[in-house]
Amino acid sequence: MRTGEPLPAVGQVLAALATGLWHWDTSIGQVTVDAEAARLLGLPPESTVLSEAQVRARLHPVDWNEITGVVQLAVAENTLAEVRIRVMDERGRIIRVVRSRSKPSFDPEKRAYELIGTLQEVTEPTPGTPAGRRAVTGDWRRSREAFLLDAGRALAEARSTAEVLRVAAGLSMPGFTPDGLAVFGVEGDRLTIVGHHGQQPGDEDPFSHMSLATDYPAAEVCRTGRAVYLSSPDQYKSRYPVTWPLAAGFGRQSWAFLPLTVAGRTMGAWMAAFSYPVAFNPDERSVLTTVARMLAQALTRAGVAESERELTDGLQRSMLPTLGPKIPGMTVAARYVPTGGGLQIGGDWYDVIPLPGEGERFALVIGDVQGHDVRAAGLMGQLRTALRAYASEGHRPDAVLSRASRFLNGIGGHHDDSGDPRFATCLYVEADPATGVLDIARAGHPDPAIRMADGTVLRRATSGGLPLGIDPDADYPTTTFALQPGETLALCTDGLIETGGHDLDTGWQRLRTILEEHTGDLEALADALVQAVHGPSSHHTTGPLADRREDDIAVLLLHRQGVTAGLGGGPAAVHVPTRRTMLTVAQAEPERIAVARQQLRELLHDWSSADQVDSTVLLVSEMLTNVLVHTDTDALLVAEISGEPGARRLRVEVTDAGEDLPHKRRPGELASSGRGLVLIELLAHAWGVDPRGEGKSIWFELREAEGEAEGETPATSGADLHHDLRDGLSTDLRDDLLRLAIDDFPDDENDESDEDDEDDEDESA
Repeated sequence: MRTGEPLPAVGQVLAALATGLWHWDTSIGQVTVDAEAARLLGLPPESTVLSEAQVRARLHPVDWNEITGVVQLAVAENTLAEVRIRVMDERGRIIRVVRSRSKPSFDPEKRAYELIGTLQEVTEPTPGTPAGRRAVTGDWRRSREAFLLDAGRALAEARSTAEVLRVAAGLSMPGFTPDGLAVFGVEGDRLTIVGHHGQQPGDEDPFSHMSLATDYPAAEVCRTGRAVYLSSPDQYKSRYPVTWPLAAGFGRQSWAFLPLTVAGRTMGAWMAAFSYPVAFNPDERSVLTTVARMLAQALTRAGVAESERELTDGLQRSMLPTLGPKIPGMTVAARYVPTGGGLQIGGDWYDVIPLPGEGERFALVIGDVQGHDVRAAGLMGQLRTALRAYASEGHRPDAVLSRASRFLNGIGGHHDDSGDPRFATCLYVEADPATGVLDIARAGHPDPAIRMADGTVLRRATSGGLPLGIDPDADYPTTTFALQPGETLALCTDGLIETGGHDLDTGWQRLRTILEEHTGDLEALADALVQAVHGPSSHHTTGPLADRREDDIAVLLLHRQGVTAGLGGGPAAVHVPTRRTMLTVAQAEPERIAVARQQLRELLHDWSSADQVDSTVLLVSEMLTNVLVHTDTDALLVAEISGEPGARRLRVEVTDAGEDLPHKRRPGELASSGRGLVLIELLAHAWGVDPRGEGKSIWFELREAEGEAEGETPATSGADLHHDLRDGLSTDLRDDLLRLAIDDFPDDENDESDEDDEDDEDESA
């Protein structure tokens, strides 16, 4: 080149050296290569723009993955990214090996990398030659980068300090692996031992609570934030003569003490000790420094997670009660599982409250404050305390819920910071262990379920009011029934029912199956309910937390001791318990007739004759509606099944306080009433009308079809009656008969009530 002539372009110089240029922008997914780089990639030797997919197709899949890891590491260390790449042809054969060197940068706004680098072909050197030794060094660097990626993933997944220490102890560094590790923390002006590996228990005692002013490498690292490398015992002894005797007994030959730094603050030190001499060259120091950074980040995350778990456990222990002393004749079991995420706390709760006065009476409470956040947990704690206070004052269930609703409304629980409503559902049960009588008040909460002594499960419909906190003057009527020996009361929040895409109906069917098929004790039943919905139970009043839940759940079970199929009695129990249900239908609640029909079907779920089930439902619907139409009193329904399966007897009794007795009549073809007792006589095996001190009782009995005695005339089935009515009566008269209630009272000429009950009786027909 003559003096004064311009220098050739960079690309020309590199091309003369068989080196290509390339530019990769991940924000647009394009790679620009010059002619030489295109040739090295097996493409025509001309400048071109390629997509990431086109470039990836030319490279070995393993090398492409290594490129992304090396780039991330180079950005983190602010160094060059260097990697060897195998170039493939269209048939998947390796045509050459190239070395890529680049300076990557990262744009946090675009969250993208940009690299400008070179490509140069390399040949595999002969082993033992200087080039071969350099290749070994290059292989070590690739191993280092792969190791750091694996170590970073493992430390990122560790969720506790103990897990972080286990991961650190298991790290196998390329070419030099320590056999002794220790992590030091700082408390005030003292060193602490967070954990160690490779030493015997108790070996850490001399180093615990050591002053930061001590002439010890870890103390110096914590004071200055700078690493200390000691390649030999002589070097250790000369630099730290005071504390050398403490380290001499371990028989190590080299030590590295590195700062654990997070956000510019040194939180401790990491010691890596080796049983053989280590020179700590720049590559080795780079590996140790990177591991120390990742270790510090992992320990910080684990510490935060452990603090949150400790806070959560403390909140749960303070907000959820113990089940207290044993209750004579009864057993209680409970479970609570939080939603998960964050502090894993929410608004569901349960409680067992001893009540004042004579006897062993107590109250069961289960509820759900709207939301799964800290505010929901705070409102839950306040509401639970208020309920305990009102119950301890001796108030009845309706008064307890009325006061609680007024309390929640008064503290602003019905609105959160954004103005959205915050309310709570609740079910309050006052129980008398001596008699089994339960008084229940309900505020927008799911109804309880009863598992009978023979395993039959019924939902017990209870009167209810608005959720707590919505209306300070809301009324909460009380429902009373008795828990029979061997029966179990099941209370839960809607999270147990509706998880997994279920609604209230399908979710209830799932839980009903679990309740019916369970054969263990009460604690096992509580576990079975939780595990079937969410997997293993995470909280037995106390205990480890669950990982992730769709909704908080709370379960509260009350069992009255007696002979039971499962729950203590076992499937081989000889005694056949009576199956019984009771329901009140008030004058102002005609819709509860549909509830009565549903309860009867659940009570008769294993009855052998479907026609008899239909007959029972029809007769009960008629009898209840008759009370509402022709009296001013409420109706009490009691249904009871006794006997062995296949030969059981069903007795249904409807009682009211009306004084007029029904009479059997012979209505004409055009009459629209007066056929009630005719239906009972046709469908029942036995029936009667019994006057009471106040009011009367109408009853009928059915014997299971398989148990009818030989020569005995069976009762007409509901299906037969339907066919008879269809064939023998006019359409209008038949519809009236199936729609109307029993209408055999002396004042049954008043037919204006027919229209009022039309909707309900259509369903019963």
